[in-house]
Amino acid sequence: MSQVKSSHPEVESFHHHDSGTWTHVVHDGAVAAIIDPVLDYDAAAVRTSTASTDAVLAFVRQRALRVAWILETHAHADHLSAAGYLKDQLQAPVAIGRGIVDVQAHFKNVFGLGDDFATDGSQFDRLLDDGDGLPIGSLTLRVLATPGHTRDSLTYVAGDAAFIGDTLFAPDLGTARCDFPGGDAVALYASIRRILSLPESTRLFLCHDYPPPSRTPWRETTVACEARENVQVGGGVDADTFIAKRRARDATLPVPRLLLPALQVNIRGGRLPPPEADGHVYLRLPVNRVG
Repeated sequence: MSQVKSSHPEVESFHHHDSGTWTHVVHDGAVAAIIDPVLDYDAAAVRTSTASTDAVLAFVRQRALRVAWILETHAHADHLSAAGYLKDQLQAPVAIGRGIVDVQAHFKNVFGLGDDFATDGSQFDRLLDDGDGLPIGSLTLRVLATPGHTRDSLTYVAGDAAFIGDTLFAPDLGTARCDFPGGDAVALYASIRRILSLPESTRLFLCHDYPPPSRTPWRETTVACEARENVQVGGGVDADTFIAKRRARDATLPVPRLLLPALQVNIRGGRLPPPEADGHVYLRLPVNRVG
């Protein structure tokens, strides 16, 4: 039975409508990893809540799953991470790609953070490198470095399941943007080809889907589907064509709606900034620094 579970792990997915985010729980029936959890954030009221993540908690507790890891595919710019909240609830470690140190260094400067903000990744329990393996019960999650969207972007592979972050979207939406700090269209193309070199039947679990009105959100696609139908890389599009079109499109894209609050939380391992002397937490809005 463990061999079957290892080759075709169970995945439960939770959709966060406001940010279009998928949180995935991959497990073998006893042990689990939670990938890309979301903290609810009301931008107008500047208030956080945990209803979405509490649904994930309810699932793992109802199934009596032991959560071995809380994993980020990258430091997200479009939603706030609930990794810190889950760590407190589950006493599970939080991991992200080692490239987070570059992301932290950049946004420390953008947000004018003081010397007490470390840019060594110490806000996370483990920094992951290409080729690392994470034990999840009878499963082993293999770490693939897939930079391009961001420097810290990772893909996690367990059996026939791959959790690809923002590198690829549903076939009708294409691929990640590359205009964030550390983003690079050349690197993204190489990362996409690496994902598409996995077996054709590999299930690719998306981090986001922003569907048109004509369809419901997709949580997954496959290598074969993306290689054949993706509007930006399907059908064997060559590197030069992809890179030119990706750069031209990125030049037209707006700043993500939640970028400023999200990055301040996500470079801290999914935690809000520490309270000020008055006991309140504040988020910074750097004027004329972004976009």
